[in-house]
Formats: sequence, C-alpha cells, structure tokens
Amino acid sequence: MPRPTAAQLAYGSCTVIFSTLAMLLLSQTSSGLGVTVIALAALGLGLLVAMTVPLPRPRTIAPPAETAPESERVPTRL
Repeated sequence: MPRPTAAQLAYGSCTVIFSTLAMLLLSQTSSGLGVTVIALAALGLGLLVAMTVPLPRPRTIAPPAETAPESERVPTRL
C-alpha cells in the first residue's frame, strides 16, 4: 500500500478537527460516551476523506522521437 501524500494527511486532519468541533457544538453533549462516539465518528470521516483524495499520477516518459533518414536530415554545422 502506498504511503499517504501530504494532501491526504492535510485533508484528513482538517476533516477530523473541524467535524469534531462541529458535532460537539451542535450536539451539546457533555457525557464521556457522547464525546467518544463523536470522536470515533470524526476519525472515521477523516479516514474516508483521506482515502478518497486522488493520488498523484505517475509520470510517463515520452518515447524517443524517430530519427529521420540520412537523406532528409538538415545539416547542423555550417
């Protein structure tokens, strides 16, 4: 499995932080169980976002250009 890219780590971390804060503020829970459930949900959401960020495509090397026959070449020296 490939290593996560910087974009995946950034998107996943931001998702965990912001979704945790939003869910805690919206639910107004103060129990330990509620906070645990919200934290686990935020971690799952962050993992989902990090895994769906597209991976960079590997570079493709262009094949070498065909050389022209000797009769069609342009001289490079004067």
